[in-house]
Amino acid sequence: MTTWCGKKPAPENEFIQRTGDSPMGKLTDKTCTDFAEALASNAPIPGGGGAAALVGALGAALCSMAGNFTVGKKKYAAYEEELREILGKAEELRRRLLELVDADAEAFEPLSRSYAIPKDDPSREERLEEATLKACDAPVKMVEACAEIVPLLARMREIGSPMLVSDVGCGAYLCGAAARAASVNVYVNTRTLKDRAAADELEARVEAALKACVPEAERIAASVLAQIKGEN
Repeated sequence: MTTWCGKKPAPENEFIQRTGDSPMGKLTDKTCTDFAEALASNAPIPGGGGAAALVGALGAALCSMAGNFTVGKKKYAAYEEELREILGKAEELRRRLLELVDADAEAFEPLSRSYAIPKDDPSREERLEEATLKACDAPVKMVEACAEIVPLLARMREIGSPMLVSDVGCGAYLCGAAARAASVNVYVNTRTLKDRAAADELEARVEAALKACVPEAERIAASVLAQIKGEN
């Protein structure tokens, strides 16, 4: 989700139709086509944050795909236990990121309502500050989740079936991109916070996660691409 720099808040009834509280169900229950159409619309959600979380979940899913293709095969019996452990972690992170798609959307409602408070209302600044802080929570967690997936992909690159090497490389690219995209949704909100100590803490978490995630994701993907192209 974003602030006013992105999609503008929709009327409350439209917001309700697009969140998990509606008969339509959660955003993550939509088909790929419906989600993409909702993302392309002029409605405020889903937005960049939800898209980032979904992309990260797909990166985790590709790690699981490589692992599920490898486990149970005699050739990889020595890694069976480790592969199953990686699969468990990847699945947990995939579910976490999917939950963050909807968490990001739900955080938009109080932020939208806070911006709608008249500027002469004495409660406006406090309520806006609180809503903005809450809006940072989901994208920060997205970046951190992506940072947890990348080491799993790195190990899958080493012990997984070479038939799935391109999927591991794609997963690395997706996680790196998702982390970067989610970070944008943190910074667009922290820049407006009055509590600069809180803003600095959130940004430090994001920067640490990006440092752990992006270079390694790029390394994994580059090594996969070099292998496919016969350059190593």
